[in-house]
Amino acid sequence: MHPLLSRILICRTDNIGDVVLTLPLAGFLKQAIPGVRVDMVCRAYAAPVVRCCRHVDRVLALEELDIDRLFADEAYDTVVFAFPHRAIGRAARRAHVPNRVGSSHRLHHWISCNRLAHFSRARSHLHEAQLNFALLKPLGIDHQPPLDALWPLYGLQAPGEAGVGHVFDRSRFNLILHPKSNGNGREWPLARYTELAALLGNDPGIALWITGSRAEGELLAREAPALLGSPNVRSLCGQVGLDGLVALIGMADGLVASGTGPLHIAAALGRPTLGLFPPIKPIDIARWGALGQRAQSLCGEQACGDCADARHCRCMEAIGAHQVAQVVAGWRAAAAQPHEPLEEAAA
Repeated sequence: MHPLLSRILICRTDNIGDVVLTLPLAGFLKQAIPGVRVDMVCRAYAAPVVRCCRHVDRVLALEELDIDRLFADEAYDTVVFAFPHRAIGRAARRAHVPNRVGSSHRLHHWISCNRLAHFSRARSHLHEAQLNFALLKPLGIDHQPPLDALWPLYGLQAPGEAGVGHVFDRSRFNLILHPKSNGNGREWPLARYTELAALLGNDPGIALWITGSRAEGELLAREAPALLGSPNVRSLCGQVGLDGLVALIGMADGLVASGTGPLHIAAALGRPTLGLFPPIKPIDIARWGALGQRAQSLCGEQACGDCADARHCRCMEAIGAHQVAQVVAGWRAAAAQPHEPLEEAAA
């Protein structure tokens, strides 16, 4: 074991997609430092996803923490702030945690952290999942994995059927569409999802499932009634919790979404995944594209130059429904092919 690193706390208290893209960091640490314990503190709503990661020993929900007691109760030698948190940083400093790692462009890290990583996420050309590895450099670990080395490190496993095993018709190709992003990214227009449902409606073997929160379901009912009214579409908005959603994604035959949490969950679970992005830095494919064995991403050919209103982004409108339908057709064709026995595939 590395002499200075035996019990590590990763702090990532923002959105689900960001949290998922931090899981390869935990996987790498487990691989690089045999016997190390890796815990993660995240927001309570993201905790069910992290609990599905075999590389995270303990998941701490931020809202349930007594931050003042955290480092008295837990003997961490290292805290890595993949997302800054002032109160946890102050508590780690008061507790004299030996290694407190944060990025140097956060001024409060100069006070709370004693190991500073000098990089800027906003100006980098690296993927978000790669950027997390820059936080290891102050610990003496200088490693920047290529993109194709990241997805095997997720360690994410769907939680069985979680009470949703009855939802899908296994005789059909079950495709999840997750149209909204809780305001966290540029979204493919609802009109395009409606066009996609119409295109895929010609194939009776495809079932489309709309996922999202209850509020998003109500928004879709107001703004996209034609989508929800398509004969091959069923809405699950507000009907399953995050555990159930992860289980559904794990059982699905594919998922289409913009840059949001379920997209990265699907990619991490190895499901056929298509992400839809604008060609605008720093919210483009290079920074946030889906990473997975069967994941891919699409974007418009060029930035529209007039993106003041993210709700009507012409960059996203430029991605045609027929392009997405072609990707789904490829998944369908691959699913229909006979698979080799596992022994032969492994050989």
